[in-house]
Amino acid sequence: MQELFEPLSAGKLELPNRLVMAPMTRSRAGAGGIVTELTAEYYRQRAAAGLIITEGTQPSVRGQGYIQTPGLHSDDQVTAWRAVTDAVHAEGGRIFAQLMHSGRVGHPVLYPDGGLPLGPSPIATGDKLFTPDGMLDHPVPQEMTLDDIAQAVAEFAAAARNAIAAGFDGVELHGANGYLIQQFLADGSNTRTDAYGGTIENRIRFAVEAVRAAADVIGPERVALRISPGGTSSGVSESDTPELYSALTEALAPLGLAYLHVMEELNRETTRRISAEWPGTLILNPHPTPDAFPATPEHGAEALREGVADAIAFGELWLANPDLPARIKAGGPYTKADRATFYGGDHHGYTDYPPLP
Repeated sequence: MQELFEPLSAGKLELPNRLVMAPMTRSRAGAGGIVTELTAEYYRQRAAAGLIITEGTQPSVRGQGYIQTPGLHSDDQVTAWRAVTDAVHAEGGRIFAQLMHSGRVGHPVLYPDGGLPLGPSPIATGDKLFTPDGMLDHPVPQEMTLDDIAQAVAEFAAAARNAIAAGFDGVELHGANGYLIQQFLADGSNTRTDAYGGTIENRIRFAVEAVRAAADVIGPERVALRISPGGTSSGVSESDTPELYSALTEALAPLGLAYLHVMEELNRETTRRISAEWPGTLILNPHPTPDAFPATPEHGAEALREGVADAIAFGELWLANPDLPARIKAGGPYTKADRATFYGGDHHGYTDYPPLP
């Protein structure tokens, strides 16, 4: 497992190891999308990661897709996040905020004005939103106008600026898992006929503009993008995955981003292609086969040895093992995550996983 403990550069950050904490929605933010002292403790406990990437954080009111998720679009939210970043940095850690505009993955109950969620085209996800009052169908989203698209790009940039004000080392834009950026990329959710739909060149346009806008305000070395090539979360579908992501990586390569984060979806060949074409640091959440969920240290070490990644992102392992580097070095044991406490609740299943004695 020595490969996992070699240092690495990501932008201007020097990572002491290649064990990245993947973004994981935990739905424990307070009213107004404000993180709490419990959030600070949760991330502080995991500061031994080479890099922490936070849970998806909405860049705007309309960007919210789930209950009790945090934001980075108000002064109060920025102030609250500062306590989190201070706690992580006090332990010697590094932390990026993941900016997640959920797009059509939303519902009017989440928004003060009761309006519809936004999407590239008026096509519903087919999924539901969990609420304390029961499951609600995602509605058909409002198709974004050109002004809406420009506004969303500006919101990513503003949230990136807020993240730096909150003490984050950088931001990762969420272009994976069926959220707004992937909704534009995927031809199953994007049936537009203007400059943002149709051809691959047009469908990557929103992703490139959003990444470039964030890079323009905080510097490209502090900006990253997460993608999930071929992923079908929240009803998205892509008919041209290899060509689509080759075009996207080619368009982003000259920007000099901190890293590209790939959520692998049972397709190591696509991962190899992206890795070969991406000139910078590549972080991989490795899932080459159906039995690779959740990813294990062995999956990560294999990916590093194969040369398809520079660092490895783990989700469930970090959730239940706050001292993951120490456990890997010791050869385990690994605590099993309690799925019943993944979303919402108090400290149970959040900050009460014990470290090794």
